[in-house]
Amino acid sequence: MTVRTRIAPSPTGFLHLGTARTALYSWAYARHHGGQFVLRIEDTDVARSTQDSVQQILASMRWLGLDADEGPVYQMQRLARYHEVAEQLIAAGLAYRCWCTPEELDAMREAQRARGEKTHYDGRWRPEPGKVLPPVPAGVKPVVRFRNPSDGEVSWNDLVKGPITIANREIDDLIILRHPPEEATAELPEAARTLGVPTYNYAVVVDDWDMRITHVFRGDEHVNNTPWQINIFRAIMSLPEGTIGMLARDQRLPQYGHLPIILGDDGLKLSKRRGAVSVTAYEEAGYLPEAMLNYLARLGWSHGDEELFSREQMVAWFDGSHLSKSPAQWDPAKLAWVNAHYLKQADDARLAALVAAQLRARGAPEVEALVAGPLAPACALFKDRCATVVELADWVAMLVVAVAPSQADLDTHVTEAVKPALRTLRDRLSSVDWDRTTIAQAMKETLAAHTLKMPQLAPAVRVLVCGRAQTPSIDAVLALFTRERVLERLQHV
Repeated sequence: MTVRTRIAPSPTGFLHLGTARTALYSWAYARHHGGQFVLRIEDTDVARSTQDSVQQILASMRWLGLDADEGPVYQMQRLARYHEVAEQLIAAGLAYRCWCTPEELDAMREAQRARGEKTHYDGRWRPEPGKVLPPVPAGVKPVVRFRNPSDGEVSWNDLVKGPITIANREIDDLIILRHPPEEATAELPEAARTLGVPTYNYAVVVDDWDMRITHVFRGDEHVNNTPWQINIFRAIMSLPEGTIGMLARDQRLPQYGHLPIILGDDGLKLSKRRGAVSVTAYEEAGYLPEAMLNYLARLGWSHGDEELFSREQMVAWFDGSHLSKSPAQWDPAKLAWVNAHYLKQADDARLAALVAAQLRARGAPEVEALVAGPLAPACALFKDRCATVVELADWVAMLVVAVAPSQADLDTHVTEAVKPALRTLRDRLSSVDWDRTTIAQAMKETLAAHTLKMPQLAPAVRVLVCGRAQTPSIDAVLALFTRERVLERLQHV
């Protein structure tokens, strides 16, 4: 059996962190087993799905480096298949049309609540031997419902949670095709307007069946959907020969692994509607994809005590075991620590390109001159002090953007005792070769001429030139600037 996994985000918003983690686990599991990873866009929520969301999801997947072997596959391009399977299920007595109006369903649920019963569809349009169905009302478009087994139970051995059993009497006859709201139909194909759009629990089964998905990782909010999906799978598998297309009769149900939620730092669930930000927002905030993958991987999975590991190591280790049953908590400080590690390891030319993009977005001047000159050496010098590319860009920006030292720093470090030495240093720097060695020599000569120590002179130079009192070695920092900019900033004493 070839392992085939998938990620199937809904384009009703950005790709959020929980879905990104699920995508990572699905991708790593397929890669570990030499299988295939499929990207599917579940865009049947026609009222809320947008093309902007699709593009954001695809961009997030590219940034994370979670390359798909197939896809993206769009559900709205598979309408004919969903209608075909629905008709086969109806013909086999495994699904039926229901003409209940929304008002009838509301009244049904209200009556059940009044009697203290669980709300569910009462089966009034479900065909039974000897049962007389209501007359078909005029002007009502029917939905198609799946005929869920009325007795027995559904069991599966969850890859995360272990054995789970749910009685069929706990679930009712699910709608599998429904008509979209009138305001959402203008751009839809004729088949969607006349035959309906598949619901989530139905479309996902047809897709997973057709795509031969063997393992499904997803959030544990889907546990209650799984019994319906397994029953629909079994119904499709029971269809007569010749009605299931090219699929082999020995195809099996997928194995499911339901992952615990991710909690925010307030202890509540992260979600698109509450507290979460998009994956691309972390890219914009200066995080590296390898750091994000490393951190996401540890939110629900472990390999011994390993905290830092490469993508290749994760693929080698991720066999589906050691998945946590408990919710993970998002920790921004831990993510920053992980990112700082990868920032220190990153190639300086790569960081220079990322920093240049940040500076261009800020409208900084002379960025192209920086790229052609000291940008990569500057990244090498400053990256050990940074947790994100944004922080690194903040350091590098002082090379081309005017600095504004605080009055407190000026008062503390640019004292009357130091100002004569600063003027001497400026004079010396105006004529020396512009490299770290000669800059260091000019500072030593200045110190000797004024009988000062480096802790007196260096902070004053830092404040005036860099706008801050602490930097790496001042001679290395000054060498990154143009001579003209250093002299201009030192003249204000």
